[in-house]
Amino acid sequence: MGNADSRSADLRTLAIHHGVDKDSAFNSVTTPIYPSSTFAFERVGVTKGYDYTRSANPTRAALQENLAALEGGTAAWATCTGMSAISSVAMLFKSGDHLISGDDIYAGTIRLLHDVLPGLGITTSFVRMGDPDEVRRAIRPNTRGMVIETPSNPLLNLVDLAAVIATARGHGILTIVDNTFMSPYFQNPLGFGADIVVHSTTKYLNGHSDVVGGAIVVKDAALGERVGYLVNALGTACSPFDAWLVLRGVKTLACRMEAHQANALAIARWLEQHPRVKKVYYPGLAAHPGYELARRQMRGFGGMVSFDLDLDQLTPDALFARLEYFSLAESLGGVESLVEQPWTMSHASIGEDRRRAAGFSPATIRLSVGIECVDDLIADLDRGLAAASR
Repeated sequence: MGNADSRSADLRTLAIHHGVDKDSAFNSVTTPIYPSSTFAFERVGVTKGYDYTRSANPTRAALQENLAALEGGTAAWATCTGMSAISSVAMLFKSGDHLISGDDIYAGTIRLLHDVLPGLGITTSFVRMGDPDEVRRAIRPNTRGMVIETPSNPLLNLVDLAAVIATARGHGILTIVDNTFMSPYFQNPLGFGADIVVHSTTKYLNGHSDVVGGAIVVKDAALGERVGYLVNALGTACSPFDAWLVLRGVKTLACRMEAHQANALAIARWLEQHPRVKKVYYPGLAAHPGYELARRQMRGFGGMVSFDLDLDQLTPDALFARLEYFSLAESLGGVESLVEQPWTMSHASIGEDRRRAAGFSPATIRLSVGIECVDDLIADLDRGLAAASR
C-alpha cells in the first residue's frame, strides 16, 4: 500500500494501514520491531536513515506516521509517557512566559504547570476554560500558550475549541490540546486550528493496558522541527517495543471506540435513574451542559463516565468492595472496565482547595467503561450500588 496516497482514506483504514508496510525484505503485514540501539553507517556521514534509536527508529517512525495521519497532522513524535509528551512541549516556552490552562484537568498536567514550570520562570493561570470570556480575561501581554483538555478529567467538561483557539490565534498564543479522552477517532483538534495535539497513548490509542507512552502531533512544519529537536534533546522518545505495541493496538481503535461509547452511553443513562446517584457527568446525555457543543465538535462521546454518589446512602469503599468487572485502578482506555475515586487516587496529588474549586469531591466516581457485555457491566454496578447503606 502506498502511504503517500492513503492520507485521504477513512480513519478506520488509516489506523490499520498507514505507516505499517515497512518490510520490503519479506513483505510482512505487520511492522517489524527494530530493537537495535544503534545502526551501522555505510560510510562516514552516510546512513540508511537511522543512526541511534534515541534520535530515530524505524518502528517508532512507523507509529509516528500512523498517528500523524489519524490526527490530520504533518508530523508526530511517540514519547515514553503521556507526561513526557506534554513536558517536551512545555520546553517550547521560556522564562517570563505565561500560560493559560483549565482548572479541572488531569492532575499530572496541573503538577507540571503549577509546581515544576514556575521553577523555570514559566507561570500558569488556571481558569474555567469552558467559559471563553474567562479565557480572554486571563490573557496577559506575556501569554504564550494555552493548554486545553476537552473533555476534562474527571468531570468531562467541554471546551469550545473553535472559540478558544480563535481567541488564542488573535493574540499569537500557541494552543496545545490534550485529546486523550476522545482519541483521533472522535475528535481532531488540529482541524479547529490547534497548533499541537498531545496524547497519552497508554490509553485509547493502545487500548490494552500493557504499555505506557505518549504522542505529540503538529501540522506546521517549522513548529514540528522545534518539537522534534526537543524530543531528541530531552531523550523522551519511546522504546521500539512500546511503539510496536501502540501500533498494534491502534489498528482496532475504531471498533474499540464504538464499543466503549455504546457501553458508556447505556451506563450513563442507567446511572441517571439510580436513587443512590446524585449526578452523572457524560457529554452524550442531553442533560449535560456541553451536549450540543459535543455534537458540533466531536464525532462521538467517548467511554469515560463520572458520577457523584449519594454519600448519605453509600460509601465509595462499599461500592468498590462489591464490584467484580470494574477493577479499582487508575488509568483508562483499556478494553477492561476500571473504576476509581479521583479525590484519593488520580487527583490526590493536587491540593484539596484546588480539587474542590475544580468541582469534584469525595463523592465523585470515575468509570473507564470497557468493551465487555454492557448487561454484565450494569449488573455489576447494580450490585455495587446495592451494597449495605451507611
